[in-house]
Amino acid sequence: MDTTDRELTGQVALVTGASRRIGRAVALGLAKEGAAVVVHAQSSREEIEAVAAEIRAAGGTAMAVLGDITDEADVARVFAQARDALGEITILVNNAAIRGEADFLEMTLKQWRQIQSVILDGAFLCSREALRGMVAAGGGTIVNLGGVSAHVGAKSRAHVSAAKAGIVGLTKALAREFADRGVTVNCVAPGKIGGARSASAGAAPEMGAGPILGRPGNVDEAAYMIVSLCRPGARFTTGQTIHVSGGMYMP
Repeated sequence: MDTTDRELTGQVALVTGASRRIGRAVALGLAKEGAAVVVHAQSSREEIEAVAAEIRAAGGTAMAVLGDITDEADVARVFAQARDALGEITILVNNAAIRGEADFLEMTLKQWRQIQSVILDGAFLCSREALRGMVAAGGGTIVNLGGVSAHVGAKSRAHVSAAKAGIVGLTKALAREFADRGVTVNCVAPGKIGGARSASAGAAPEMGAGPILGRPGNVDEAAYMIVSLCRPGARFTTGQTIHVSGGMYMP
């Protein structure tokens, strides 16, 4: 890991859902910039331990923490554990999500609520816990993970599209509420990202035309934008949704 340019030295970052794909790439990218990283997952102990070990092997600082981000008490425990080990969280990346497919007319309330609980409730609980510390410390950075489906729709994924659209609204509301307290809040909305998908993600959803660049993106391209929003040079950017979709969606 090249650590010659370490703009985030002294920062402590928590990345939810960091066991694989974009979350993993973000954790590694933040560590490369000098941040101490809390690598989180709900149940993938071996995978997050491997990510944390990779960071430490390259000379960085990291810890792996399991936790249920839909549970208020467990979120408080995760943050307390991270704070005790590494210090106050100054960067939060709300990446954790689950996906699923269900035709709308057959979608159950349980399926609907399960998606909302992880994507929206999780972002709410983690952001609230992080912001308490950020406000006391005089500032911080939150980057939420949205998705192109919130903007173009996705067949059989109304629950996911709705939850990701909620993330956009949450981003704007928090950016406005905490602007005078030194906190920036932005959203990155990836489009079609290549590579192996987890079993829970299912097949790539049907969302109309693909990227105009003619290829899917990769996790490092998505992570680059997320990490960039955590750098000091991004302090004048807040309340924005930035699309990393190869031109699949152009607002």
